[in-house]
Amino acid sequence: MQGVNCSSSLDKNIVDTLEGYDSGKDGYIDLMELKLMMEKLGAPQTHLGLKTMIKEVDEDFDGKLSFREFLLIFHKAAAGELEEDSGLMALAKLSEIDVALEGVKGARNFFEAKVQALSSASKFEAEIKAEQDERKREEEERKHRRAAFRELKSAFSQ
Repeated sequence: MQGVNCSSSLDKNIVDTLEGYDSGKDGYIDLMELKLMMEKLGAPQTHLGLKTMIKEVDEDFDGKLSFREFLLIFHKAAAGELEEDSGLMALAKLSEIDVALEGVKGARNFFEAKVQALSSASKFEAEIKAEQDERKREEEERKHRRAAFRELKSAFSQ
């Protein structure tokens, strides 16, 4: 979530919250990260409860929460669409985010920044790979020069 453009302090708060619990640094909150989040927020959930929480807002059925899906929790809470005793309601109550007031305008910036960050990471990886390939090529050249030298040396030694 590096490089996310935050249009408000609320957006920054959401991104900071996700970054804080996104130990895999993949831009998603998975089951174990959600477990840790709920424990740290003082509302621990059972394994089944955590799966239910994710399933309730997991629009792409990938088993983890994206930024948009995370925002959906607060939208559903504001619309009264969550069970009062559900884990998602507990999460919504424990958070300072009021999506009814703020909307989901930060989602676009988040995903654009995510694509840019992934692109930057890919460029960096490509540069590292190019350096590694260059080192391999140089090592191969050294081996060929040594072999050619040994061959010449053996020709003169006879």
